[in-house]
Amino acid sequence: MGREELLSYILDAFPYKILYVDKDHIIRYMNREAEYQYYIVRGYRDLIGKSLLDCHNEKSREMIIEAVERLKNHGTDEFIGYSKKNERIYLTPVRDHTGEFIGYFERYESKE
Repeated sequence: MGREELLSYILDAFPYKILYVDKDHIIRYMNREAEYQYYIVRGYRDLIGKSLLDCHNEKSREMIIEAVERLKNHGTDEFIGYSKKNERIYLTPVRDHTGEFIGYFERYESKE
């Protein structure tokens, strides 16, 4: 089993949605929970390779862009708000081995 496959299995084991987005806001990875929510429940198709910003209204886009700017400047998790299902939404920075910002992931957590 390769590293990428192993990491995918680990992320699929999390009980909440995870989307990895590169520094240009392009969706590069979705775990199983995210795929279920966006593809089955919400009816989206083929989100990998598309901009996360295209999936949000203007107010949400502005919030995401502002939060990502803070993440780029060595910020930590950014709380964005609550989903319609009352889940907490966070953006978490991803950095390479030198500390350079390479993207972020959007994750949802139940308040329970």
